[in-house]
Amino acid sequence: MKFSSNLPKIALIILIIPLLLSSCKKEPAPATEEVVEVKEPTQEELIAQGEYLVGIMGCHDCHSPKRMGEKGPEIIPELMLSGYPAERPLVPLKHELIKEGFAMFYPDLTASVGPWGGSFAANLTPHESGIGNWTEEQFKRALTQGKAKGMENGRMLLPPMPWMNYANMKDEDVRAVYTYLKSINPVENVVPAPVAPDGM
Repeated sequence: MKFSSNLPKIALIILIIPLLLSSCKKEPAPATEEVVEVKEPTQEELIAQGEYLVGIMGCHDCHSPKRMGEKGPEIIPELMLSGYPAERPLVPLKHELIKEGFAMFYPDLTASVGPWGGSFAANLTPHESGIGNWTEEQFKRALTQGKAKGMENGRMLLPPMPWMNYANMKDEDVRAVYTYLKSINPVENVVPAPVAPDGM
């Protein structure tokens, strides 16, 4: 029996081809974890974000005293976010509709009355009579848990303060609002205490 003289060459080629193919395969690069650097906002960025949030959250609606202008109620700039003006006389409200469950607002919305009694918008400026002595933790507790002055054992905030809307507010947003409020003009204004329903 004769063997082809090409047989050893064919066998050699058969052995070499898989080796060549395996050497051509590229090994996948080892997986590397991408490191994302989180940049802390500057003080100026926090203040700008806080001012934006205070605007869209409606804080001025109740906490900023207003006067009538050409286009309706206008914020009094020097009293911005200082709450119900302490020197303003309290209007006696004996309206029968309150007893039936209706609520009423003072003309500039800084005070309201209803079945809960009478409530006055707080001073949010950094004066001692406002939030000047508050810690950020106190501020967060007041805003997200509805605790008056941010005190754990304090009373609950009264209507119309919509703290429930802010219960899930992110820490970075709370910090921005707090930082902004600490940067505005401090206004001395001791807001009246709430009035119980039977005291109206």
